Amino acid sequence: MNIEEYNKYRNIILETLDKANIILTDEEKEKIEVADFGLGKFEETGLGAITYVNTDNVCAKEMVLLPNQTCPEHLHPPREKDQGKEETFRCRYGTVYLYVEGPKTENPKVTPPKGDEEYYTVYHEIVLKPGEQHTLYPSTLHWFKAGKEGAVVSEFSTKSTDESDVFTDPRIKRIPEITE
Repeated sequence: MNIEEYNKYRNIILETLDKANIILTDEEKEKIEVADFGLGKFEETGLGAITYVNTDNVCAKEMVLLPNQTCPEHLHPPREKDQGKEETFRCRYGTVYLYVEGPKTENPKVTPPKGDEEYYTVYHEIVLKPGEQHTLYPSTLHWFKAGKEGAVVSEFSTKSTDESDVFTDPRIKRIPEITE
């Protein structure tokens, strides 16, 4: 992603946070992450995030999805000091469709990005509306997608080590690369 695209999407992410009444400091606004997962199609597969705190024990962040945007399927594997990241998603704005391991939901509300279906394997659907939450335990395969208005999800978790996430899609690069 180039810097012009980054700035465009950063502004959209900030507008979405504003719609959700999430107030950020100027310093936090400068630290917005715009992740396209190395696929170069941010509006379909991507995620915006701001991390408030990430210590050895706890992490808190906001994740922002544009309308119908997907965060690809992945899990948080065991680490040296623990079984992996445990996280609770709390929907703040919009609707988020979370898919986890378990019985496949008949007639799911959303589908994976067109052309990438082979990289999505779990289809037990959990629908989160504002004020609703769900906890994911370590090594739980999951993916999520925003509804038509986009979504803001607060994540409360143990230490976040995004660089160690394991994605079903081998093309994914978790850490964003911004070019001139």
